This record gives sequence, structure tokens and C-alpha cells, in this order.
Amino acid sequence: MSEDKPPSSQSANKTWLERIGQMFQGEPQSQEELVEFIQDAEDRELIDQYTKDMIHGVLNVSRKRVRDIMIPRSQMVVIENDHSIEQAIAIIAESAHSRFPVISEDKDNVEGMLLAKDIIPLTLNGNIDTQQLNNIVRPCVIVPESKKVDVLLREFRAKRYHMAVVVDEYGGVSGLITIEDILEEIVGEIEDEFAVNEEFVEDIRKVGKQVYSIQALTTLEDFNQYFESQFDETEADTIGGLVTKAFGHLPGRGEETTVNGYQFKVMNADSRRLIQLQVKVPTTESQA
Repeated sequence: MSEDKPPSSQSANKTWLERIGQMFQGEPQSQEELVEFIQDAEDRELIDQYTKDMIHGVLNVSRKRVRDIMIPRSQMVVIENDHSIEQAIAIIAESAHSRFPVISEDKDNVEGMLLAKDIIPLTLNGNIDTQQLNNIVRPCVIVPESKKVDVLLREFRAKRYHMAVVVDEYGGVSGLITIEDILEEIVGEIEDEFAVNEEFVEDIRKVGKQVYSIQALTTLEDFNQYFESQFDETEADTIGGLVTKAFGHLPGRGEETTVNGYQFKVMNADSRRLIQLQVKVPTTESQA
């Protein structure tokens, strides 16, 4: 009679080193098993939690497409190609970005990319009035929404560019993505010294009578379903996009606007996007 143990029992009794050895020997492993190995490594203090979280971030990035993490079109800060250098400087100063898509007519017509550092020599030399924006615009990288994020990260590193404009299957601009957006998926949010540190909260949370705290990336579909509202879902993908469009610019913390009776206030935002909103809903629409 064979004394071999059933496969499930054998697997359960494998040592950590044996299981790691199997990985390097090329045995097929599922991602679920890999996650188990990583957790086991932390439990055995072979890696710390930060390392484990980074590995999970890498795994998540390998499953995502550009559309999943891009900055939506409505939240893009752009410069028009007929702007003067002075107008461009004003936009740069207000947004604190370092790179900007340059457009003509609308956001579907991206002419190139403006780097803030390219304007500095003009200001130092006093040539602002004699220079045209088109003279310092650089070529723009275009990527499809469906591109895998890990592939794009390799291209960012290999070709040494930091931002790309994202287009949909019809060629229309749907957003933009930076190398920082990808890195934040791996290591967590990268905040500058002016960023507001707020704890994560669920997408929609009631904080008072008729008042709710809402993540700006909450989809407009989810917002409509939760509040039984009728916002046009073709106008924007997220509630943040809808609010940004209502303002006509990327609003800062504390700014308020009203759309169809809903009073929105920006509670948290960085230099690139809205993060957290507060909304006071009309009395007839309030939730129990």
C-alpha cells in the first residue's frame, strides 16, 4: 500500500523553502498562491509590511489598464496654443504642475507638451513678449486607454518621458497619465509638502442631515443610484469630473458650487485632481 500523502496534505506540509524552491524551478503557480507566499514571508518576518504592500502594488499594476488610473479628461489642466507666455506662466503658477498638454480648439486636439522648465530661460532673458508658445512646445506621447500599466511604466523608463495623453478607441482624448500616477499604485500616494493628509473614507458617507462626504472618483452612475438623482452620465465619468466641469476650472479646497440643487464643496484636492467632496442634497432627495 502506498504511503504517499494526498496532494492537499503534501502541499499543506511543504516548508517555506520548498515552496519558494518550486517557484524558482518554474512550477506553475496561481496569483492566489503567490499572495499566500508573500503573506507567509511577512509572517516569518522575511519581509516587512511595507515590502509586502509594494509587492501587492506591483501585482495590482500588472492587472490594470491605463483607463483604470488615468487623470480624467475633465480634470486635465491644459494650455491653449494661442496663449501668450504670460498666460502660460499664470496657469503654471496656479496649478503647480511641471508638464501641460497644449491644445487647439478643444482637448481632443493636443498639439504637444509644454514643460514649465522651458519657460524659465525666456523669463530670465526678458524674451517673454517676443516669443511664441509654439516655439517651445515639445512632441506629445499618445497612448490608448487599453494599454497595460506595467507595459507603459517600462516605456516611461526606457524612453525617459513622464507623461502621456490617453485616447479612446475613437481617437478622442479621455485623460492623461504620468509616471507618478503609476508609482503611486505601487508605493501609495506621493504627497508634496502642501498636500492635505486625510484618512481614507468610504466612497459615500453621511456626515449630517442632508450632508454627505463623497470620494471625487465615485462614478456618476453610483452617485445617481445612491441619491436617485438624474445627472447626465454622458457628461462625465465621475462626480469629481461633473463638479470640475461645473466650476470651469480645477477648483481648490473650500470652493463651492451648486449643480441641479446639489451643493458641492471641495474638501480635499491636490494640484492635479479633486479628492474629496462634501455635498448637501436637496430636501426631497435626502437619504434616511
